[in-house]
Amino acid sequence: MVRIVFTFIFLLTTQMLFAKLSLSSLFTDNMVLQQQKQVPIWGWANKGEKVTIKTSWDKKTYRTNASTSGNWKIELITPKAGGPYAIEILAGDKIVLQNVLIGEVWLCSGQSNMEMPLKGYPGQPIEESTDAIIESKNKNIRFYTVPRNPSLKLQENSKPSDWKISNPENSANFSATAYFFAKRLHQILEVPVGVILCAYGGSNIETWMHQEWLKEVSNLEIPSEENGLKNKNRIPTMLFNGMVNPIVGFGLKGILWYQGESNYEIAESYERLFTGMVQSYRKLWNDDQLPFYYAQIAPFDYASLPPYHKEDKFNSAFIRDAQRKSLDTLMHSGMVVTLDIGEEECIHPSKKSEVGDRFAMLALQNSYFLKGINGQSPIYDKYEIHEAQAIVHFRECPLGLTSHGKELKNFEIAGEDKLFYPANAIIKGKAIVVSSPKVSKPAAVRYGFKDFVIGDLFGVNGLPVSSFRTDDW
Repeated sequence: MVRIVFTFIFLLTTQMLFAKLSLSSLFTDNMVLQQQKQVPIWGWANKGEKVTIKTSWDKKTYRTNASTSGNWKIELITPKAGGPYAIEILAGDKIVLQNVLIGEVWLCSGQSNMEMPLKGYPGQPIEESTDAIIESKNKNIRFYTVPRNPSLKLQENSKPSDWKISNPENSANFSATAYFFAKRLHQILEVPVGVILCAYGGSNIETWMHQEWLKEVSNLEIPSEENGLKNKNRIPTMLFNGMVNPIVGFGLKGILWYQGESNYEIAESYERLFTGMVQSYRKLWNDDQLPFYYAQIAPFDYASLPPYHKEDKFNSAFIRDAQRKSLDTLMHSGMVVTLDIGEEECIHPSKKSEVGDRFAMLALQNSYFLKGINGQSPIYDKYEIHEAQAIVHFRECPLGLTSHGKELKNFEIAGEDKLFYPANAIIKGKAIVVSSPKVSKPAAVRYGFKDFVIGDLFGVNGLPVSSFRTDDW
């Protein structure tokens, strides 16, 4: 009898705990909500229970009922940027979110170069990080980090975390790239900026994708059991399940992506995977025009990493090329070129302020439509052969190209024998004239097509040209 009573009390207590009003981990004090948009807030309560939300910015009341499984979601209408505000949620219990700002919200995802904190990694610095950290106090810049949580099963909620206000302690441990992006955006737009970090060092693109999106990928296995798995940040679907799925739908202005280093060995399939992922994320957020800006991986001596590939097909320029070609497929997107800031012996370049600023320039030009800004790197367009010369044309360079007075040393040219030779390259406005005495009948041109290279071709706006090739060899 005692055991039956105890069991009853245990079950009743469990049900009461389950029924207690709770919010998705994303919704905490100090958060930023996207301005002038319908943005959802969601959580859990007792099944069928009435859920009421009151917002201080317009004194409006929103109502819904929890589903039979206890889930609920309410879409709020946000005003122009401002705050701080409070949001009151009632469902038996009461939760009040304080110091909420309305502004611009961006999701920042990828692997270690996105995750790399402003203070740097051991033995791997961020350029001028100490000054950046000291000067980072700003109540209108907020950070949220989605905790690492690889999972083979789709998760409804992420592990607990908090929105943090930018200050030296918080900024030092937050993504350098995302911080510099937010700082520049806030400086120019003069509105609150919130950045959500959802990144995991060493991760490949497959792990950030839903299982349904990967069905057509050959030689891809998704384990059925999680016990004993190693390198979970490289197992298909696990980071999508545990880190992305719980935040799907949160009100965003756009997404920033910095990943690809862990996929340099599969350049031939990366373009298809990447463009498919972007299109699928847009479907999940129900916005086919959701801005998606990404950073091209920086030059680095990839042959120094196991399994120490020396063959040409493992040259990381091939994955940079896959990223470059993705621009032709993806609308409402842009690519940050990093060909000028790579480091031969460090896969994590120290110049993260340049990356963050270049992300910001793309957003300011293409998402906020600020006039007078040219935030695009020149893009290879086409080439033509005139006798022994190849003329390579570029777009997105209204004022033309420049080498800042230095000799261009990164061009190569080949004939039909597919043997590439160092080439002479001369700037002619928005084109480059390429030739070599060793190639009488040019068939292809490549620029910066090596694991490690220091880019030497720029737009007049100062942004570097991506490595590229005219061939498909």
